[in-house]
Amino acid sequence: MAEAALDDVFTDDITVPAIDGYPLGATLFLPRGAKRQTVLINSATAVPRKVYKGFGAYLAKRGSVVLTYDYRGTGDSRPKVLSGDNPRKSLVGFKASMSDWAALDVTAAVTWMRERYQALPLAYVGHSFGGQALGLIPNNIEVSRALLVASQAATWRLMASPERYRVYAAMNYVLLPLTRMLGYTPGWAGLGMDLPKGVFEQWTNWVNSPCYLFDDAALTAVSNFAKFKGALRALCISDDPWATRPAVELLCSGFGAARPEIIAITPADAGVAKIGHFGFFRPEHRDTLWRGAAEWLEASE
Repeated sequence: MAEAALDDVFTDDITVPAIDGYPLGATLFLPRGAKRQTVLINSATAVPRKVYKGFGAYLAKRGSVVLTYDYRGTGDSRPKVLSGDNPRKSLVGFKASMSDWAALDVTAAVTWMRERYQALPLAYVGHSFGGQALGLIPNNIEVSRALLVASQAATWRLMASPERYRVYAAMNYVLLPLTRMLGYTPGWAGLGMDLPKGVFEQWTNWVNSPCYLFDDAALTAVSNFAKFKGALRALCISDDPWATRPAVELLCSGFGAARPEIIAITPADAGVAKIGHFGFFRPEHRDTLWRGAAEWLEASE
């Protein structure tokens, strides 16, 4: 185990096999002292796991075993290229979708944690898509507590105006044609990270639909939403133009067997000017937002 001077925890970059054996780049955070629980952090779309490093180390310092990982086709889970090849071409022809991320990658990460730490409860942190995936995986019953951060049914209709129109136009008239022309979605076009073609196409289809993924007749995994019976808290951030209150409520409505608790958070609550869709995981929130989240994840009831 490689020791890192990161908040007094042990960290190790590892590989976690997906359900189909595909290698997923991951990082394991271990506390130096007693282990009280396990926490799986599940990324937003086009966000590498390194964004969650600070939060993962913070939870580990408090006694949690934490795993972060990259979905297939992103970050360190991107297919490798031969020396001298253009790395961007590695996603051309690469088969993956958002439903694959849930069924093959997220499902495997939950299984990996449960098999290795059977005596400890498993908590789940889902950022944006990571929260949506909780409802799609068949083994979500293994999760005792789930914290959804800026996680929503991301139909463009429920985004804040005028952002909703910008997103709709960008996805349908810029990024989708570019994706089909190049064979993958280039991060330089506005996402920040390259995405496999199938991921972006399915994502666009969901965003275009009134009820997001709930309208996808081919997505049989939607039935797994009803399986989750653990504690569920969704953080709704007031200045997030994408995960608005109606969008968060729509996603939470899918968890019919749970009692979702939606908590509204404003930048003033954290003593900052803005938080937005991605800001929760910034280290400046260690003593405010992170502490409250950690205390809830660690609760026994």
